[in-house]
Amino acid sequence: MKQIKKLLVANRGEIALRVLRSAREMGIQTVAIYSEADRQALHVRYADEAVCVGGPQSSESYLRGDKILEVCRQLGVDAIHPGYGFLSENAAFARKVKEAGLIFVGPSPEAMELMGSKLAAKAAVADFDIPMVPGTEEAITDVEAAKVVARQVGFPILIKASAGGGGKGMRIVNAESEFEEQMQLAVSEATSAFGDGAVFIEKYIGSPRHIEIQVLGDEHGNIVHLFERECSIQRRHQKVIEEAPSSVLTPELREQMGRAAVDVARACNYTGAGTVEFLLDENHNFYFLEMNTRLQVEHPVTEQITGLDLVKEQIRVAQGEPLPFQQDDLTITGHALELRVYAEDPANNFLPDIGTLSTYVRPQGPGVRVDDGFEQGMDIPIYYDPMIAKLVTFGKDRAEAIARMLRAIDEYQITGIETTLSFGRFVLQHPAFVGGNFDTNFIRDHFTPANLAIGTDDEAEINKLAAVLGATLLAEKKTPIVAATPESSATGSAWKRNRLGTR
Repeated sequence: MKQIKKLLVANRGEIALRVLRSAREMGIQTVAIYSEADRQALHVRYADEAVCVGGPQSSESYLRGDKILEVCRQLGVDAIHPGYGFLSENAAFARKVKEAGLIFVGPSPEAMELMGSKLAAKAAVADFDIPMVPGTEEAITDVEAAKVVARQVGFPILIKASAGGGGKGMRIVNAESEFEEQMQLAVSEATSAFGDGAVFIEKYIGSPRHIEIQVLGDEHGNIVHLFERECSIQRRHQKVIEEAPSSVLTPELREQMGRAAVDVARACNYTGAGTVEFLLDENHNFYFLEMNTRLQVEHPVTEQITGLDLVKEQIRVAQGEPLPFQQDDLTITGHALELRVYAEDPANNFLPDIGTLSTYVRPQGPGVRVDDGFEQGMDIPIYYDPMIAKLVTFGKDRAEAIARMLRAIDEYQITGIETTLSFGRFVLQHPAFVGGNFDTNFIRDHFTPANLAIGTDDEAEINKLAAVLGATLLAEKKTPIVAATPESSATGSAWKRNRLGTR
């Protein structure tokens, strides 16, 4: 076993604070790093020690792997947790961490490299009979050859950067006449964003749902899945609202997708927390999309329905401990939603908005969790992702989780900047979302800025609809809920007894 005594969190904002809190509960000393723009940030004040690593630009601070390793040497750090973003999926950095004799709280550099390339990932999982979207099996650069493939696959097709994500280097092509221009744009954007212009082609699924499966593996060959998250409400190919479990998966489909996700993780000898992403078409056929080799922004909804602390599990795995549970020990309890509260103006194409949090009052009460890194009077920096907070609600079923989210949105007081709170309220009241009948085109099909001015009479009526449809949906489609019971009445493993006492 490799005991971690001092942990450096190589990140900022809400995820840095979230990791620091779990480490403190485990009795681990903590070190925060920060840029000059984050000198007064909450994670800096929370950590046992904090060190400035450079200027406000990420390239001057949070991406300075050499500087971060120097801080580790100076302060006697045992391990580094990268959070998400920045260096979290940088295999070269993870390798340098290990070469320095430190523990990287995450998967191996080899697993990162394999899953970091979408084409290499597809090749790696081919032996496990994982369903994949029809398309090329290797990178392609020749436009004429690519046209031939596109004709064989059939339009519309999707051109995607092999090395990246977040919607960069991605182009939808509806007809052959626009193929050449769109491919050149995709290659150019991929080169600019990732330093790698490799692209591949796959069939474009017009109305997919984005379903991802949380996996967890240890160094002893044990891999489990922690059920799914529904991530179909997106803008610019990036998630805005997530929930767990999905309202559309049957128990049989959940089991099939979970088994496929475990096989993907097994294909790269995965350790730690990771996420396998799938597309689900109108006929409930699912296709492997990619694997994210880090903690996800939306991990809290999985924590809510499983009773697990994923950061603590990451740390335990990094210390060489075996998972304390098996797949059969895991059950879904209740329902959770997450709204990403961005400093963006949904009435102006979700453009980022910067300024000062003149008013900042968090919602409270039963079933409400706020993961953030700000307080009243602080400025939203222009240098980083504009997410202010992750607003999470938990209920005994989907209807209660929605009702609590609507209450929490009402209670969340933010002035001085525009936010996505009003957009969240619109989505949660929309009949398509309430009824579970939505896909990744929700914003295109249902949202206009004028929608943000819904009247209170309409709100009351839609809330009533939410309760009725939500309850019906759960009764028909959802896995039976396992209610938490007092620890004294729990049976089975010690982990189960502890888990049932944590709610």
